[in-house]
Amino acid sequence: MAFRHPDREQIRIEDVLSALGNGVRLAAVRILDAGGEHNCTSVLNTLGITAKSTMTHHWRVLRDSGVIWQRPAGRENLLVLRREDLDARYPGLLDAILSGARTDAALDRSDRTGLAT
Repeated sequence: MAFRHPDREQIRIEDVLSALGNGVRLAAVRILDAGGEHNCTSVLNTLGITAKSTMTHHWRVLRDSGVIWQRPAGRENLLVLRREDLDARYPGLLDAILSGARTDAALDRSDRTGLAT
């Protein structure tokens, strides 16, 4: 199966922001930001999602917006964050979004533990 990926110059800010505006997709991108290739199953397991079909739509949105590369490898698909392309198109955007996501996650954790003021 061949996937369609936009060329770097075809990536549009509104598509990237829309793709990253969903919590599940943003969480997946945070995992991919660690670098290297990740198989879909490992990302699903980290997110706590048990059904692969749940993520099919999310992978397509991330792929079509230019946020990830997705390629088949045997019975799995491998995922890579298109950091170089995103940084070239929109310098600092991905860092700002991921930093904000980390801050929000930390605040959510402190709210659950009663440590927030």
